[in-house]
Amino acid sequence: MKGKTALYETLKRRILTLELAPDEDLDELSLSEEYGISRTPVRDVLRQLSGEGYVDIRENRGARVIPMNHATLRDFFLVAPMIYEAVGRLAVQNWRPKQMGELKECQERFRAAVKAREPEIMVMENTRFHALVGEMANSAFLKPTLSKLLIDHARIGYTFFRPTSDEMETSLARSCQHHDEMIAALEERDESGFVRLVFDHWSLSRWNMEAFISPKGIHSDAMANLTGEKPKKSPKPKRAA
Repeated sequence: MKGKTALYETLKRRILTLELAPDEDLDELSLSEEYGISRTPVRDVLRQLSGEGYVDIRENRGARVIPMNHATLRDFFLVAPMIYEAVGRLAVQNWRPKQMGELKECQERFRAAVKAREPEIMVMENTRFHALVGEMANSAFLKPTLSKLLIDHARIGYTFFRPTSDEMETSLARSCQHHDEMIAALEERDESGFVRLVFDHWSLSRWNMEAFISPKGIHSDAMANLTGEKPKKSPKPKRAA
């Protein structure tokens, strides 16, 4: 598949699945030759992806994959639950029948990818599922923030879709079930039920995302500083009688 549309879709997939690493340079000439298009449409695609939060265009230095650093990761862990909750509440109130049909189709593709163990498709369809919920919310203020969150969520949580233990397998299956329950809550206009599912869904993958970004052996207080939570205190040893 070649051309401008192919370049756009492929770059999105490669960024979300970490095939293109955060902060990696994107060479216009190489992309132009690979996709058989001139550099003008390549620049158009890069500008579009920049507007959507996938790419950073630097003056006189070209384009690069949007970076991730300590500050942005900490902000992600602090802000994501609040944005997902706000989006969910509005989605329950504002969704339209056509959007529900698209959401159900997306969920079937996600379910099939889970069954077939196709991590790239899982990442793309999971991101699409939550983006569709964002479209249901119909908020001009929340939509760009959600789009940015979903990019980092996909990159940080990519290992979630490559389970390496029975516990991770169970979490992946539960994640798919959460989507079904979210659809049901939307159809029932059950705002409190949907919000509960939002936080259950967030908690399900959060430990895996923390493991992905944490250096081996990181101390609990350092992880707490990153995520914004208070560190858990170790119990004091009991004195001998």
